[in-house]
Order: sequence, then structure tokens, then C-alpha cells
Amino acid sequence: MTIDLQKAREFSDQVIEWVRGKGRILIVAHDNPDPDSLASAFALGHLLLLKTGQEATIAFGGVIGRGENRALVSELEIKAIPLDELDLSLFPVVCMVDTQPGTGNNSYPVDRPVHVVIDHHPSREICDSCRWVDVRPEYGACATILFEYLQAQEIYLGTKLATMLYYAIKSETQDLGREWTRADREAYLHLFPLANNRILFNITHPESPREYFLSFNQALESARIYGDLLVFNLYAIDNPDMVAEMADFLMRMEGVTLVLGMGNYRDKEILSLRTTDLSVNAGEVIQAVVAGLGTAGGHGMTAGGQIHPLQGDRALQKELENTLARRLLETLGKTPCRPKRLVPS
Repeated sequence: MTIDLQKAREFSDQVIEWVRGKGRILIVAHDNPDPDSLASAFALGHLLLLKTGQEATIAFGGVIGRGENRALVSELEIKAIPLDELDLSLFPVVCMVDTQPGTGNNSYPVDRPVHVVIDHHPSREICDSCRWVDVRPEYGACATILFEYLQAQEIYLGTKLATMLYYAIKSETQDLGREWTRADREAYLHLFPLANNRILFNITHPESPREYFLSFNQALESARIYGDLLVFNLYAIDNPDMVAEMADFLMRMEGVTLVLGMGNYRDKEILSLRTTDLSVNAGEVIQAVVAGLGTAGGHGMTAGGQIHPLQGDRALQKELENTLARRLLETLGKTPCRPKRLVPS
């Protein structure tokens, strides 16, 4: 699938005209936003500002915790505000990027209206009630969709905007090594010569606190291997992004095709699923695993979920780990087996 500027122009024209003159705009990213969510939100805000003169507010739930994400916000001056600091009644226009209403991975109240949804995750029925919806689950990055709007509207791509969009596609598709389309590749190659290499280096080489390395230690010590599956438990964490980062790290283990990680952040269990098995749909698997316990969603190779409330008691978290591991084996049709430690005690 290649970039379709006509489709992008038609949709963006309609949204721009509908938004024009309606007042303050809120753009909601998903909780603990990653580069794709942040860049998409910034790009949409930039587009609407230039075309309508209306300034948008970018908001998110949770925290921006991962070192690379904090560096992205700092280096590229992305202004994003916690949702709980805003009076939501002041925004007659509400947009969502890289997430959808009621998915559980954003903190926007499900009973409040959402008017514009732009996403690359599988569409949810609740989006039928939204005025403008552009959901393309075949795309590797939401930033690619926003890139198409900018191109279709002939918006100049300055260094800052080009750098954040390039890094969003780069990180979301693992340098076009994971779940990408020709449209993602075209955007990636177009943006690459426009990006600032010094800023990219600073983003990808952030300084990390001692706690960051302790998480590696905890992930390795807790990791249990069930055949070609690996499950780890970080227990109490102060940064919800660590679960996904450790899942990506442990996915490199020889002989492992799927990794499920978990960690408790403010009495909410954060889950991350990664796989290299193309016959497995990570989004569908994790939804089956947490059915009746929480919410989840994702793509073919990456997915995430939340279970709450769950108190920070270590015994309860270990019990949950065992439950999720059992459910994972059952969902995949694997024979239950006694797990092996990744790192011998």
C-alpha cells in the first residue's frame, strides 16, 4: 500500500472545514505516550493551527517515562499536558491520535464525546459515534497517516517536525523491520534527509537513572521460559514504559518467539506482549489472555494491556503472573510445562 494523497486530502479537507471556528481543540494521545503518539498529536496540532488559526492542546494520561521519549519531548519542544490538569468542558473539539475511545489505554472519560479519531490499531465499534474517523490498521505507524495529511495539504516540513515524524516511524516499525507498509517506507525515506542527526542521536542515547538498570536485573531474574515463550515480572515499577522496553530487550533471547511482561504501576498491572511468530496476532492473543480481567489491544507483533485495580502486594502479583502464563499457554494451544529460569539461581 503506497501513500494515497487524494484520500488524505479529502479527509483532511473535511476535518479542517469542520473544525474551523469551533474554538479550542484538545488532542488526546494514549497514556504513557510513545514517539508515534506524541509526533502524531503534534503534527495534527500543527496542521490545524496553520489551516484554521486555532491552537490545539496536546494531553495525555500517565507519564512520559522512557528515556528516549523524555528526550524527544525535550529536544523537539513538544508541549503536552496531563489530562487531569485540564477542564475538559472547555474544549468543543476533541481529537484522538494513536488510540480510540474506550480502549483502556487512554484516560479520556468514555462518557465524553470524541469528534476526530486517527489511528492505526484495529477499529472499535465505539468509533461509529465519532464524527470523523480515519483508522488504518494495516499501517505501521500513525505518524505515516499524519505525514500524508501534511503532504496533501502542502504543509512545509521544518526540521523539528520532520525529525519527530521520522523518529516516530523509525521507532514504531523498528527501522522498517516490523509491521510496515510501502506507505511507511515512503514516508520514512522522504523524512530521513530532512531530520536532524544530532537531535536523533540525543534522543536515542539518553542518560538513564540507576533504577533503569535495576529493571534489567529484575527482568532477567524473574524471567521464566515455557518452551518458546518467556514471561517476566517487574513487580513494582515507577515507569510504566519499562515493561515494553524490557519485553523488546528479552525478545532477543535465542529460541524465544513470544514474550509477555508485566509490572505494577500505581495499583495497575501494565502488560506488554511481543512476538516474532507471524502466525500469531499479538493483539488478539493478549485480549484473550486478559478477558474478564482488564483491557488490551495491539497489532500483529506488538500489544499491551492493563489490569486494575491490583494492589502492589508481591504475592498477588506472582499469582497473577502464573494465571496469565497459564492463560497464554491455553490461548496458543501450548501444552502446560514446568518453566525454566532464564538466569539460574
